[in-house]
Amino acid sequence: MTTVIATRTGLPVSKADVHVSVLDRLAFGACVADRKALETMGFQGWLDEQLTGDHRQDPDAEMRIRNATLHVKYGSNATNDYPAVDELRPLRTLGQSITETWKLLDADPKMAPPPERGRPWVEVAAATLIRSVYSRWQLREVLVDFWHNHFNVNAAGDQTVAVSLPSYDRDVIRRHALGNFRDFLEAVATSAAMQVYLNNRSSRAGNANENYGRELFELHTLGRDNYFNAIYDKWRKVPGAIQGRPIGYIDQDVYEAARAFTGWTIEDGAGIGPGQSLPKTGKFAYVESWHDNYQKRVLGTEFDPFQAPMADGRKVLDLVANHPATAHFVCFKLCRRLVADEPAESLVAGAAAVWTQNRKHPDQIARTVRFITTSAAFADSKGAKVKRPLETAASFVRATGIDFTPTEALIYEMAGGGQKLFGWAPPTGHPDTRDYWLSTNAMRHRWTLALGLADNYWQTGTFDPVALMGESDPVAISVMQFWRQRLLPDSDPAIEAKLLATMKMAPDQRLSSIPGNPKDQKAPFRHIVAYLAMSPGFQMR
Repeated sequence: MTTVIATRTGLPVSKADVHVSVLDRLAFGACVADRKALETMGFQGWLDEQLTGDHRQDPDAEMRIRNATLHVKYGSNATNDYPAVDELRPLRTLGQSITETWKLLDADPKMAPPPERGRPWVEVAAATLIRSVYSRWQLREVLVDFWHNHFNVNAAGDQTVAVSLPSYDRDVIRRHALGNFRDFLEAVATSAAMQVYLNNRSSRAGNANENYGRELFELHTLGRDNYFNAIYDKWRKVPGAIQGRPIGYIDQDVYEAARAFTGWTIEDGAGIGPGQSLPKTGKFAYVESWHDNYQKRVLGTEFDPFQAPMADGRKVLDLVANHPATAHFVCFKLCRRLVADEPAESLVAGAAAVWTQNRKHPDQIARTVRFITTSAAFADSKGAKVKRPLETAASFVRATGIDFTPTEALIYEMAGGGQKLFGWAPPTGHPDTRDYWLSTNAMRHRWTLALGLADNYWQTGTFDPVALMGESDPVAISVMQFWRQRLLPDSDPAIEAKLLATMKMAPDQRLSSIPGNPKDQKAPFRHIVAYLAMSPGFQMR
């Protein structure tokens, strides 16, 4: 008998559907174990554990990451500086420090062959797939994905960013994903990945590079809607600026912020004076002789000249982190990610108020996420978002229980569907609205993901659609009913007959009577599950 409950809208739905809906939105899909956890703990108990648990303890995911291997293959170069490689290799860069991975940039190909420089990016992508399927801390993984897009870097397009990615993922994004935003901003600003990607490592007095300063305002904090340069050409004309509380920013703020971050760089071997050079470690460095020490003005706030080391840049981070526009912009993006493409302004405003009230709290982000996910808007938002390729793949694996291992071929198939993990070229990060994800090409690839995972196209793990049923020779309708309840528990049962008719299978056709390849007799039953996963009910979250 199906247990029926009511949402805040009053519409009756099954408890199974509520659990799947929650896990589709606050996890990478519903697996049997997490559905049981929700049943036992209730939503509030599960949410509390996800937000406050010890995220260092993730034994299953970490064991699988330790045991995972990726195929590495490349030939020697024309001068035979290094040998050809064709091997299965562990994900060995994930735990390495930035200093260790930075060695891959060594100019001597005998020490670090050029093909090796992209491996850290691929390894982080593979570990991300493993965690999306097996991590106990699913909500944290969802937020890690969100923040990687918010603080986007292109590791697939730049080998220097690629070797920086393990540290960026581990020490910046994961460490701060549920923490304090001001701390997060400084971790991003001082990371090798962002220093390289937005060119701040070469910024110095007299030649300040504005790339990082501009994206700090436009994408990381206040948002483009609060860029008023087309209206106000002088800082003092911006409403509130004279009082030190401007409503937004203009180009003058960007230029002055760029000056504030001069001298913030990384140890990349650059020369810093007569006979002196920085080491080659990839670590953050502050070079005083590169810093513009003269007075500045950012967001209507005067900066005195000759402040302490890094004080100018940190003051900019203080100003943007605490600006009301930042609270609204970042909370809008969180609500867009977790609730709907166009979240209600009342929800965004409420989240921004929680964000602001907790701006000095170490778990500011977690408190804001709690407000959003316990709201009426979240409860009523089932099916409002389209799954991205990562969500599509992970939710299929989690629902089917495939013993999954990532491969580079799967990573590139997801890229074909529009989501190249850590490889979005512009600093905006991947789009987060359905129009991008529902193009003809994207739809073809998301359907291929379901069928390919079911049929093990990319050597990611075999799938037996009958093994979990407890029947040795089931009929087609039994397979269809079992997997519809697993993947689409609140869907219309009429879909069962329609899909079987489309597949030209009789409802009472038994596994043992299916014609075709006797070595792969279960293929039609695997395809039942894949076709269910292609339906809108599974593709939305």
